[in-house]
Amino acid sequence: MGNAAKETLPASAQATAFDDVPLNRFHLRITALTFCANFSDGYELGIIGIALPVIASQLGFGSVWQGVLGASALIGVFVGSVVVGWAADRIGRQRLYLLDFLLIAVASASEFFVTGPTQLFVLRLLIGIGIGADYALGPTLVSEFVPRRYRGGLLASLTVLWTVGYVAAFFFGNWMTGLGGDSWRWLLASSSLPAVAVVLLRMGTPESPRWLLAKGKVAEAREVVRRFAGRDVDFDAFAREHTVERRVRYRELFGATYWRNTAFGVIFYNAQVIPYFAIYTFLPLVLAKMGAGQEGFLTDGLLNLFLLAGSLGGLWLVARMSRRGLTVWSFAVLAASMVPMAVWPGAPTYVLFPLFLVFTFTMSAAVNLDQVYPPELFPTDLRSSGVGLLNGMSRIGSAIGTFLLPLSLDSLGFSATMLALTLVLVAGLVFSVLWAPETKTAALE
Repeated sequence: MGNAAKETLPASAQATAFDDVPLNRFHLRITALTFCANFSDGYELGIIGIALPVIASQLGFGSVWQGVLGASALIGVFVGSVVVGWAADRIGRQRLYLLDFLLIAVASASEFFVTGPTQLFVLRLLIGIGIGADYALGPTLVSEFVPRRYRGGLLASLTVLWTVGYVAAFFFGNWMTGLGGDSWRWLLASSSLPAVAVVLLRMGTPESPRWLLAKGKVAEAREVVRRFAGRDVDFDAFAREHTVERRVRYRELFGATYWRNTAFGVIFYNAQVIPYFAIYTFLPLVLAKMGAGQEGFLTDGLLNLFLLAGSLGGLWLVARMSRRGLTVWSFAVLAASMVPMAVWPGAPTYVLFPLFLVFTFTMSAAVNLDQVYPPELFPTDLRSSGVGLLNGMSRIGSAIGTFLLPLSLDSLGFSATMLALTLVLVAGLVFSVLWAPETKTAALE
């Protein structure tokens, strides 16, 4: 299958293998410094949906601009993920890991001063590029530093922060916009505060020793390993595994060795995010179609709490289940919970809404894999490129799904729309059964 992971080392070697060092403060620090990209993405996408109606009223633009502005960050995420992911495999992770949040901080603060939709579009695009860059860089760095035993849990925790950011945006954004006036400016600019903190805290972050070895910088890699992993690591064995003697090209993601991992990653990621973004971007509209929209804030709040609970529950599932098992079973539950909405749209609300809560909890738990699986599918010299490609393609899928959902509801109806989304989930299930590799306990190449 072209999996990028190697078999578990013999027990006698585990004590000094780089992938099996004890968890230390630096491992937790590099993970924590990556949290903010996911929090910022959830927060940015959450606040723009709440703020747009108010902004449109004050600045005087219509639904077309609202749609463009809603998708602007997603476009930026695609560009940032693919371009910066490619660049990071060539010039290194560390410098870009610092600069991407500097871009987010400056662009977010500048939103306070916009006077028209064009300015806001450019700033939202830049914010998306910064977030997309960190999507490629953050999970790559975390996966390349932390011990394999803790890799899944720490990577999954990144997705929890996305949900925390999204939920925080819902409650804080509704409160802020309720103040009236120019409160939306303060709301949009508020995302600059964590970004500035991240820029300061990321100063001094080391380069990935795996990348250094892949580029032949053995002495630098040795020093990073000594300082941040400890002196007991068998560096010579680590160096032999990761020093390469040829230049790897981007097109190898689609070559004989890795094409299946690349294809699986794109399909798996899109099969999750297309229903996720389509449904939750237009949540009030979907709830109204199933007769559960009358309670407004109360219903939305309950669903946001289920999103958060599912995200936390997903941490436990990632730790307990195999990568392949969680992927397959989550797609099965998601498809099964959506089928009644598609075939019996006129069912009572007390039937459809609990199923939607099951869908919400399961989806939120399953997307924890979005930060876990991609880095494990590719070797060091292609990892950032592969992770960036998968993240970027997922945002194309989410943007298309978000754009088409209201059109589909109007032209095809609720039943046909839910059926189409169910088929997307079924496709994810089928390709996961066929192609999903198991990478949970493997050492990274």
